Amino acid sequence: MQILIAGDLVPTQSNMDLFNKADVNTLLGKELLFLWNSADIRLLNLEVPLADQENPIRKHGPNLIAPTSAINGIKALNVSLINLANNHILDQGEQGLKSTLDLLNQHKIPYIGVGKNLSEASTPCIIERDGIKIGIYNCAEHEFTIASEKSSGANPFDPLESLDHIQNLKTQCDYVIVLYHGGKEHYRYPSPYLQKVSRKMAEKGADLVICQHSHCAGCFEKYKESTIVYGQGNFIFDDSNSEYWKTSLLIKVELKNVLSIEYIPFVKEENVVRLAKGTVAKEIIEAFAKRSMEISQEGFVEKEYKKFAENNKLAYMTRLSGMGKWFSRIDRRILNNFNIKRKYNDKDFLAIQNYIECEAHRELLLAGLKGGFTIERK
Repeated sequence: MQILIAGDLVPTQSNMDLFNKADVNTLLGKELLFLWNSADIRLLNLEVPLADQENPIRKHGPNLIAPTSAINGIKALNVSLINLANNHILDQGEQGLKSTLDLLNQHKIPYIGVGKNLSEASTPCIIERDGIKIGIYNCAEHEFTIASEKSSGANPFDPLESLDHIQNLKTQCDYVIVLYHGGKEHYRYPSPYLQKVSRKMAEKGADLVICQHSHCAGCFEKYKESTIVYGQGNFIFDDSNSEYWKTSLLIKVELKNVLSIEYIPFVKEENVVRLAKGTVAKEIIEAFAKRSMEISQEGFVEKEYKKFAENNKLAYMTRLSGMGKWFSRIDRRILNNFNIKRKYNDKDFLAIQNYIECEAHRELLLAGLKGGFTIERK
């Protein structure tokens, strides 16, 4: 049995006509499409609600939307299962999610990772072929799309619940695959916390953990008897020409007597994707392998993440200061962070750290922030 797992799919204005016409030959190219269709099971992450009426939720970040006509291209990809637990699936509110699910149900495309409430959203999928049971579990980090006990949305990663879900799923299946929408965008290594979470998932029974969401190919590690992939990149998502978005990986899982994994590189070419070949393919795989070797070194993950944090610290602080997008850019790039350094002293930094790090403070702060603010500017 062969399973192909792809990353983020978002139809955009640049290739919407191809999705509307179900022109997957142009979207993927002959070679990649043949490879895609050769698998017994095909999975991808749909990271956008399919709706014709905008109803954007209140959130930080873009509110994605794609027209319902894009379902033509998605159906033509012959997807076996779509995972929906991500940070954009509720961008157009419960109305947008309902529109998406109605379309998938209408076209008989199975999905996972969302529901009318937490219980429904956390329900795994079990696929049985040739006497082998494969459990698929899908969850996401907390952003603005998470389900609650009484409202619809995505299945959140909850260390008090999700690890039990994985452990219970393993008792029912021969293999368990976890699709975790988490990690930092445009960072090719795991954070210490992401590595800890992923390893704990493996200990609870996941044979393969794939961390999506980073929009770039990252690295992998073998942990005990499991494999953890920290970032595979996008599938079809033409939203940036950044170096991170140009290369990606399909993850090929083959089940015989054991679970084996192969990484298949492909590239973004303008508004479509193509199978990587020759020197390009070799470079993608070698870079992926090099990063994977690096994270096996004692202390590397912590050291690399600390450097990454230092490079991003002031950018976070300017947003917390209320400077505004453009003024904060001027302060960082022209004024060498003069204003942000003047605004905060060491005690301010310690207070912010405490509010975020301490569970009691963080819970109270979040509860208050979710209530919203009305600020009159004079």
